[in-house]
Formats: sequence, structure tokens, C-alpha cells
Amino acid sequence: MKKLMLSALLLSFLAACASTPTKEKAAVEDKSVPATAAEAPAPAQAQAAVSQEVAVNPLTDPNNILSKRSVYYDFDSSAVKDEYKPMIEAHAKYLIAHPDAKVTLQGNTDERGSREYNLALGQRRADSVKQFMTVLGVPGKQIETVSFGEEKPKATCHDESCWKQNRRTDIVYQGE
Repeated sequence: MKKLMLSALLLSFLAACASTPTKEKAAVEDKSVPATAAEAPAPAQAQAAVSQEVAVNPLTDPNNILSKRSVYYDFDSSAVKDEYKPMIEAHAKYLIAHPDAKVTLQGNTDERGSREYNLALGQRRADSVKQFMTVLGVPGKQIETVSFGEEKPKATCHDESCWKQNRRTDIVYQGE
């Protein structure tokens, strides 16, 4: 997917280079027409244009909801909270629009509970996000689920502030 996006970006740059010369280039080539500062783009405008071209991938754009990838849960629960439903819906729409894209839903838990219980709870959490996505129309072949239980914590302290960060399902796109 990244190769495809990079190829498209490269082709657009090459196409831009092959087009007719801009006023600024024409002025450099033809010494009789001086280029003025008013004709040159302002540094802020040029930087904005470059950042728009670079931020082609909505999955990595921090201003896009698709850059959010974690669904958090209450203690001992696998129910998806309402606050995360718009994010899951956005990922579902992206997956439907990009049938070659695949995700792994990684279920996680905090450290409380036995290893077996936490693996089962992590799997239920990943499956709850998968079920939500499939109801929205994402084909099951695009979604894989896995449970890490308590094995991959985001935070390592031993209190509620850390435990709530570890009760989650992470959405990971293949190739990232």
C-alpha cells in the first residue's frame, strides 16, 4: 500500500516537472523578464503546499481521525464505548474503500487477572471491534484478531492510571 502511494506521489511530481515552465522559471530562462517578489509564493504558502502533498496518507495524518488507533475499555469489559464508535466507523469506511488494506486488531488487558483470563478478555475485546466493523460492511478477510493479554502494556506502573491505558484494542494496518 505504501509503495502504491509513494509511486503515485512520485508520478505526480514527475508530471509537474514535465509541464510548462512557471513564470518564475520563464523569468530565469528569459533574462528580459524580471521575476518579482509578488510573483513568488510566500514561504508559508510554499510550506503549506508541500505539507499537503506529503500528508497524502490519511492513516498517518495527525489531523485525521484515522490516525487514532486505540479503543479503551472499562475494567473487566469488552463493550465498545460510544466515544470510540466514530473512530471505528472511520476505519471501517477506509477498509471498505481500500479492499487491499488489512488490519490486525490487537486485544490487550491490564495486569490484573490470570494469564488465561487476560488472554480470553483480550480476544473478546479484539472480537468486539471486529464485529462492529463487519456489521458496518468490512469483509472478514480484511480483519485479523489477536490477543496479547497483559503482555504488551502501554504503561508499566501498577495503579489505575496505567491500567486504564492497558485495557485496549489497537488497530494496526498491515505493512506499518
